[in-house]
Amino acid sequence: MGGDPNLESSYKIVAATIKGGADMVELGVPFSDPIADGRTIQAAGNRALLSRTKPRDVIRLAQLIKKDYHVPVILMTYYNILFANGVDRMLDEMRRAEVDGIIVPDLPLEESVELKRLTRKKLIDLILLAAPTTSPVRLVKIANSTSGFLYLVSVTGITGARPNVKKSSLNFVSRAKGLVKGKVPIAVGFGVSEPEHVRSFIKAGADGVVVGSAIVDRVSALNGNSIMYDEIERFVSLLKSATKIN
Repeated sequence: MGGDPNLESSYKIVAATIKGGADMVELGVPFSDPIADGRTIQAAGNRALLSRTKPRDVIRLAQLIKKDYHVPVILMTYYNILFANGVDRMLDEMRRAEVDGIIVPDLPLEESVELKRLTRKKLIDLILLAAPTTSPVRLVKIANSTSGFLYLVSVTGITGARPNVKKSSLNFVSRAKGLVKGKVPIAVGFGVSEPEHVRSFIKAGADGVVVGSAIVDRVSALNGNSIMYDEIERFVSLLKSATKIN
């Protein structure tokens, strides 16, 4: 979450994840009504808002990360933020900051046409989500409209670390893999919090995994302790090792 607990710490947290082996960085833009997020990310968003983090602060943070680390940076935001600040203007700022993609979880496929047109024009990927309840026909439509990758929501619900991976989640990944037929990479998120989860999803056919709440939980628990960055780097390195299937 950009700005949690403050922007300087956010930069160091991102640096730790990259040193641990993260291939991409997803930065959350704090929002007061994050309907897709569980307690962990909601609390992180509240902390960021209390530190007076604005959307443009997160864009500037993304720009700094790109400059220093040259990894893809994705912003996770809500449509209200884009709309309130001017969609075209916000996308222009993101493009200048070299943001690679955006995730807008409250924007359904049918309403994404205009944003898709604008993001394509600005050379920014619009990454769409599909859930276990998504029908096969609709999933194919989403896969044909997404860019960058297809984000599979592994569970029916909101973000948050979970103790284990359901067989139905693995089946969903395998099913989606068959429907997408290699047209776009597949990444799985929501609930992924352990190396074994990562290993299971990669074996099921995922090209990547998204881990958010498990990292933010460590930010909250360690609360700026001097070992926080080392712990995050260590944790991410374990997750990355789990992607390497022989």
